[in-house]
Amino acid sequence: MNPILKYLKNVFATKRVLDDDPTLMGLVKADALLQDMFTSDKFPGLAITVLKEGKTIFQKGYGYTDIDKKQYVDPKNSIFRIASVSKPIAATALAHMVQEGVISLDESFYTYLPKYPKKKWDFTIRQLASHTAGIRVYKGKEFALNEPLAIKDSLSILENDPLVFKPGTDYLYNSFDWVMISAAMQEASGIPFEEYVQKTVLNPLGMHHTFCPERHLDDDFKGAGIEVNDIAVLKEQNQVTTFYTKGVTGFRKAVSVDNFYKLAGGGYLSTSEDVAKFGQAFLDKKVAIDGAILNQFLTAQQVNGNSTYYGLGWQVSEDAKGRKFFGHVGSGVGGYSNFFVYPKEQLVFSILVNSTDPKIQEDLDVVIDFFF
Repeated sequence: MNPILKYLKNVFATKRVLDDDPTLMGLVKADALLQDMFTSDKFPGLAITVLKEGKTIFQKGYGYTDIDKKQYVDPKNSIFRIASVSKPIAATALAHMVQEGVISLDESFYTYLPKYPKKKWDFTIRQLASHTAGIRVYKGKEFALNEPLAIKDSLSILENDPLVFKPGTDYLYNSFDWVMISAAMQEASGIPFEEYVQKTVLNPLGMHHTFCPERHLDDDFKGAGIEVNDIAVLKEQNQVTTFYTKGVTGFRKAVSVDNFYKLAGGGYLSTSEDVAKFGQAFLDKKVAIDGAILNQFLTAQQVNGNSTYYGLGWQVSEDAKGRKFFGHVGSGVGGYSNFFVYPKEQLVFSILVNSTDPKIQEDLDVVIDFFF
């Protein structure tokens, strides 16, 4: 029997057994669609974790971490590039630093990096975090940059470019904003950005499967005796997925990139389970940040009286059915991600794919909708 027909037969049989229970049927439908997507070659590998009221109600891997080796995805252990889902992680670290009084959201960026070339207008950390500072987007081959740049050194990429608009008057999403914030955080604290994130976010929340891609310390921090997360070791253990890009003839290995410099904006690697755990920590109020500070990060900003549907490092919006959520979508070289937290429904979604944007968001929206 055709595998798809066999699978659908089993789905219908399950429906009779479940007696149309809406929650269980949603799981079955989501599973069937994801299986069909993989069979239709819509992604090489995908991991999904769904939590409801703090409990895992759906967790599964589809496809391969490596197509040639036929290694299957494990949602607990397979490590993906999470792209811009890195921003909420960085934002949580920034919130901790604000709470400690080390950095101020409404202070000028130049307070922390006074040697950065002056622009026509001044801009603040808050404006950078909300993408309203006027910093430009990627151009040319910058999206897939493969240079071993430290965070502070990478500012040279755009330091001579003018602002796109007067800060506070418009919104332009980009990852350079968070590269600049991470540089400011290092200067303000005297601690490497990645070490601060590890200490204040990853370790306290038990995110033990979330990693930096490489370690390139700024000169000021070299020789400080800091331990290195060696992602190469994890690759040898076959825990890190192979990264792909979809072409006309199917999936091929993505070009090599060095994402360390933009760790805050899109450089972290993680598992679907770890990302879901991160979201649940906000619902369980386990993130040790004052409510007034956290609320600033999770409130959509306004520009000219209109919502940007973006807070400080977080997408803050509602879906097509009007259900409110916060989280982030990520798209980078060899990685695509969905991370959504629905406070009212107490649902957390974490979906990771080991491919540059495979154009499956509409399908993923349907998968997510099955859980309501």
